[in-house]
Amino acid sequence: MKFFPQIFLFCSVTSFLFMVIGLFRPWAMLWWEGVQNRRKVIKLYGSVGIVSYLVYWLFIWIMP
Repeated sequence: MKFFPQIFLFCSVTSFLFMVIGLFRPWAMLWWEGVQNRRKVIKLYGSVGIVSYLVYWLFIWIMP
């Protein structure tokens, strides 16, 4: 039953990695947006990373 916590952990690690890439090249991570800037990268990938990391710890806490 460790499949779901691992998925959320990998999602958070991946989004934080994408955020670091997007801080150097915002257009590479936000290619579908009309305007690409670092604030949008932090808002999108930072919020996805934080939420998925919190869900990971919620799964760890619920299913010991």
